Amino acid sequence: MPEIPSLSPRTLAVIDIGTNTVLLLVAEIGDAGGIHPLAYEQRIPRLGQGVDSRKRLSAGAMQRVVTVLNEYRSIITRHSLSTAVVIGTSAVRDAGNRDEFVSLVHAQTGFTVEVLSGVDEALWTYRGAISGIRGIERATVVDIGGGSTEISTGSASSVDTSISIDIGSVRLTERFIKHDPPQPEELHAVEKEIESALTATVQAPDPPGTVVAVAGTATTLALLARGAREFSLEAVSGGTLSLAEIESLASTLSQKSVAQILTGGSYLVGRADVITAGAMILEAVMKKLGARSVIVSERGVRYGIALREWENGRTGERERGRTGEETETTSDL
Repeated sequence: MPEIPSLSPRTLAVIDIGTNTVLLLVAEIGDAGGIHPLAYEQRIPRLGQGVDSRKRLSAGAMQRVVTVLNEYRSIITRHSLSTAVVIGTSAVRDAGNRDEFVSLVHAQTGFTVEVLSGVDEALWTYRGAISGIRGIERATVVDIGGGSTEISTGSASSVDTSISIDIGSVRLTERFIKHDPPQPEELHAVEKEIESALTATVQAPDPPGTVVAVAGTATTLALLARGAREFSLEAVSGGTLSLAEIESLASTLSQKSVAQILTGGSYLVGRADVITAGAMILEAVMKKLGARSVIVSERGVRYGIALREWENGRTGERERGRTGEETETTSDL
């Protein structure tokens, strides 16, 4: 593949391959670490479909992701960038054939995938989330993904605790919800699984500080609460959701079919079948944390990884977090 001259090292591209989504951020990082998005894209190929039961990525799902990555490669090229950082999260790290997926991606796109550990995913999600909120002294960041949920607590400059829990909107939907709309006993099973997982892993921080919810579940619920018909960054950036609103949304969604949920807006395509489980997770986490409201942010692990790369570029170090796997992540286009 031909090399494309890169512009300022402060301009970065990060791709997040999640269980449900594949997200692209092209951003310019200022001298003080401020992040200015130049491109923001989302696709929902659902790489993690069936991973919870089979522990393997299907050939069809892997190819869907490859198609998205090649589309993103074209977008990155238009920004005159020659490199991108590509990360894989829950579905990739859980899959028995993840090496096959990583090899396929490299062969067909030129990208090299870094598989983040759950703890590193929580750490860099925290860094990304608080980067967009002014005046943070102490915060707890909740990232509900398709395969896992990360909860991190810290200050404006450091993270005290980070945990990753194997409860996610896709994982719980596939495991327990077999009817459309869900049956009461299925919803009860989801509730029990969430409560069991949280009881075993989460001790509510005292105090939790500002609670920030990131990723697709939180932003989708924010759009629903506002009656939005289409996705917009403005609608999901920095607004708040109360526990009462989350409880109401979770209850309403649980009584609807996928087709009925889809009538809520175009942003529900690819999420309509899993948003009920996602809302139930967020409700339970908020209660566990004692949070009456959360700030919703679109900033997640992509933004944290962008900051990591910017900081590494400034110091010349190649730190890859505290406990994660070290893999060369800068991919030639």
